[in-house]
Amino acid sequence: MDELPIGRRVAYWRGRRKMSQQVFADRLGKSKSWVDKVERGVRRLDKFSVVYEIADVLQVDVQLLLGKDVERRPETQNCIDQVEVEEIRAALERYDQMSAFFQAVPHSPPLSEMQKAVSHAWLTYQHAKYGVLARMLPKLLRDAQAADSAYAAGTEAKDAAHLLGQVYQIASSALRKVGEHELSWLAADRSIAVSQRAGDQLLAGLASYRVGSALLALGRVRPSLEVNVNIANRLAPSPITEREVRGQRLSVYGMLLLNGAMAAARIGDSATVRDLLCGAEQASLELGGDFNHYWTSFGPTNVQLHRCATAVELGDGRTAVETHEKIDVIGFNAMLPERRAHHFLDIARGYTQIGNVDKASEMLLEGDRLAPSEIRCRPLAHEVLSDVLRRTRGTPPAPIAELAEQMGVGV
Repeated sequence: MDELPIGRRVAYWRGRRKMSQQVFADRLGKSKSWVDKVERGVRRLDKFSVVYEIADVLQVDVQLLLGKDVERRPETQNCIDQVEVEEIRAALERYDQMSAFFQAVPHSPPLSEMQKAVSHAWLTYQHAKYGVLARMLPKLLRDAQAADSAYAAGTEAKDAAHLLGQVYQIASSALRKVGEHELSWLAADRSIAVSQRAGDQLLAGLASYRVGSALLALGRVRPSLEVNVNIANRLAPSPITEREVRGQRLSVYGMLLLNGAMAAARIGDSATVRDLLCGAEQASLELGGDFNHYWTSFGPTNVQLHRCATAVELGDGRTAVETHEKIDVIGFNAMLPERRAHHFLDIARGYTQIGNVDKASEMLLEGDRLAPSEIRCRPLAHEVLSDVLRRTRGTPPAPIAELAEQMGVGV
């Protein structure tokens, strides 16, 4: 995109941010006609102050608008920046599989190496190391796509497809965390098709979970609810399910129910929330503990975390806080950092709903100590911190003021 004139770059990023010309103009304090002329190149942007203001409204680094390489600052190293998002997008836009239909793939990494790389990527995500993950994802996507093409006609075709399906899901989850919901949906949708080729119902079920999460983030709540519940019903374990796969099936089934409960909460359907949480709780009790089958972190503790999260979505902060105070500490501390920090963010929202900004601040700081990227990189966390600052009387406590400064949230 470097060769594009600045007006075209402005139009591109405005489109990415889902802003109409009128909304963009209003936020800049300009007219719609002014924006239209800038984007068509009729009006020049010759004042740096205006370019910086545009970059601020579009939430991009000003260097991107100027067509220059972004200088990455140390404090952003653990987040996914726009450059890395574009590299992931470019990897998703590759259609080398079609080329492989006509001629052999020149090179593909061994599947044993791919397996190690994919497992490492999952752990990187679950430890909320989003910056590290963003830097490995473009190559991992290209390698997994190449492997899927190279082994398509051989005995290892399903193994290669399975790995690609996992990589698409990792990408979908990471992109959703940083607000790139359309790309998240694309990656999750790709995973569904690949998972079917892999012949793994549980991987396809998890791909449906990622699709449901992306749809929910996009505000497509009812389709999200439907896809989670429909696939959960198809994966519900039966009494004759083999013991060795029953735990995996219960985990994927339970996560689909929990995701459906989140969607139901978004539309205020408390009865459906209650039914889905009960179903997930029964699955977790049958599972007999907290496990990470298929990278789900599913079990009784995760069900309790979702009880808190759905209560927050329903606007019932008090119930969320009361449930939080009853969570088994040992089980909670055994969970991976991403899941725990995510919960602290949910409970910070719950505390703001009941007007306790001190405890909300404490939860944000706990999450930041545990997994900084989960707090500092997520748009939702920025919104919660802004809400805390607005509600704080007088000068905010030094730790919160420092966190706000590091996150670029105005005090």
